[in-house]
Amino acid sequence: MMSIKWRDEQHPSFINFISSFLTANSFRLNFVLIAPDLIFNCGGLSVSFVFVTNWDFNNNATIFNRVKKLKEQFAHLYVVVTLPTREQNESFVRSYFKYGMQLGRPTFLPVQDIEMGFEKIVKIAHCRGVCKRHDAISKMKAERKQLVQGMEIFLKVVTSIPLIDNHDANSLNQAIGSIQAIAKASKEYILENTDLSAKKAEMVVRFFRDPKLYLGPKIN
Repeated sequence: MMSIKWRDEQHPSFINFISSFLTANSFRLNFVLIAPDLIFNCGGLSVSFVFVTNWDFNNNATIFNRVKKLKEQFAHLYVVVTLPTREQNESFVRSYFKYGMQLGRPTFLPVQDIEMGFEKIVKIAHCRGVCKRHDAISKMKAERKQLVQGMEIFLKVVTSIPLIDNHDANSLNQAIGSIQAIAKASKEYILENTDLSAKKAEMVVRFFRDPKLYLGPKIN
């Protein structure tokens, strides 16, 4: 199901692409009045999507406020955001933390172009349907619990670095990844890919190279 409002905001050629792609993958497209942009029903499971095809630097509050409302209404919600430029990606990361989004609630998927975004949507919906049919939801919940516990450990370790708070740790995780990757990152790389200040980036680099720092962390 596709939102009529969302459809009318897209270029007709993109809607034609979607229709052809769905037909080729044995989906039937209906245009209806729904709150999310798209809803797929696969294997008896409804999966909802917000699909941001044009990132607005000046009006992103509307996007996040809408997502916060929808995540309370739909159990399986994903947000796909098209970010073709570095500036848009940096704007998205800043806004993500500014508006207090929780990691994984819901899951955001940045993509470089709208066609790639829609292909990911179909793959997610199909995979969720397959998991439902194979009764794999309980396994997914167990894996999610492990991921949450792993994230808690990650935050404890990274925030033990002097000057680094939860926001900085989440920014490092989003942009660089694991603790091992952060430990190998240069000051220049951290500055280029996160919103950390030069002082904080230098502290991160020093922490993993100076025994006086990493042997005496401020773990709470």
